[in-house]
Amino acid sequence: MNPKSTTGIIGIGSMGMAMARNLQIKGYDIAVCDVNPKAKESARAFDMHVCESPAEIANRCDLIIIVVVNAAQNEAVLFGEDGVATSVTDRAVVMLCSTIAPEDTIAFAHRLAKHNIGILDAPISGGPARALAGSMSIMLAGEEAHIQRHQSVLDALSDKIFRLGSVIGDGAKSKLVNNLLAGINLVGAAEAMALGIKLGLEPHRLLTLINASSGQSMIGEDRMSRALQLDFAPRAHAHILCKDIALAVAMSDTIGHDTPMAAQALEIFKATLAKGYSELDDAAVLKTYLE
Repeated sequence: MNPKSTTGIIGIGSMGMAMARNLQIKGYDIAVCDVNPKAKESARAFDMHVCESPAEIANRCDLIIIVVVNAAQNEAVLFGEDGVATSVTDRAVVMLCSTIAPEDTIAFAHRLAKHNIGILDAPISGGPARALAGSMSIMLAGEEAHIQRHQSVLDALSDKIFRLGSVIGDGAKSKLVNNLLAGINLVGAAEAMALGIKLGLEPHRLLTLINASSGQSMIGEDRMSRALQLDFAPRAHAHILCKDIALAVAMSDTIGHDTPMAAQALEIFKATLAKGYSELDDAAVLKTYLE
């Protein structure tokens, strides 16, 4: 793909906008679409071409990157009124970046194939700062021909592309396994830190000790450091990781595999959301334990 050709991004929230800005800075012609008027205003301020529908994106672009929240939003973007499937260029490829159930990714792929639309199963991770820097992670599965056609865009988006083969659904499965462990790690870190605090230990000294010792984890180190500063501005919303853990538990149930730690972590996240912390950073699980 010519680096100057048009790449479409549907869903320009924090991650999608960061990805769009990254590509724009690197010389790509970007077309974007979102249902949120404020997101569209931001895109226009960056002099991006703002499309009014996914169909318009599909008509302009041969790589259509979708960065929405869940399967229902993907369904609407792909197959709803003025969806991608209603108006698409020849040889188009859709790149699904959302964290959704593998069976949904597979079903979308089968339906897109009926419209001669290819698919890349490509969940992403790392947050907006890494997306803007081109250093986020992409868990990538799909046909080699699709990957080669759009390799330049993929390389611009990420210097951490994990190639998982050609089987659609393997990207979604891998992302859920990773996020399952992230959720368990985060709940474990919050539980331990809350115990230390309630024992009267100075929390910053305790965290420094943990981060230099066997209790260290990247997600605990990152989230707990912010939580101790009472910084719960959402880098990753609590409701998003709750959704991902629930999807991972459901995925394990489909093969009859027990995940008891995940089930416990899910209950803690549900309690966090019930306390009204849904829109806070997922580090808000510490608030749940302390209260």
